[in-house]
Amino acid sequence: MHIDVPLAPEPGPPRIPLDAAAELQDHLMSACNDLERLQTLLAHACDTLLASFHGANDEADTLRSALQSSPVLDRLRGQLGSAITALQFQDMASQLVAHTQRRLRSCADRLARDAMGDDDGEAVVEEPPLRPNPVTQDEMDAGSVELF
Repeated sequence: MHIDVPLAPEPGPPRIPLDAAAELQDHLMSACNDLERLQTLLAHACDTLLASFHGANDEADTLRSALQSSPVLDRLRGQLGSAITALQFQDMASQLVAHTQRRLRSCADRLARDAMGDDDGEAVVEEPPLRPNPVTQDEMDAGSVELF
């Protein structure tokens, strides 16, 4: 007597419906694109702010020469220096955005590979970043930024 035994499901990650995977992948890629636009906006805004702060600092130098010495100008230069230091956030934000983009792209690629299969072995999935956070920061003082 011959008994047919159903084959066990193929080992590997569970597959989600293809249309759900495609929709989720679209959302992940949209988030990546939004982060890219955010990074461009931040970079432009910070470049403009930095140029403006340097211009204001140069004007304070001109006023100092005309007025000899002024405690008000010294305080103004201190404030401008603090503002320039605060622009360090752009470097941190840029690193965080790039890190998040790599994570999202890796998830989107894995999702596509797992949902559609990788029969020919050509699906390229970038590994997610190993560290959970590329920047550790808890205050904004000169020299307080720890990079990678």
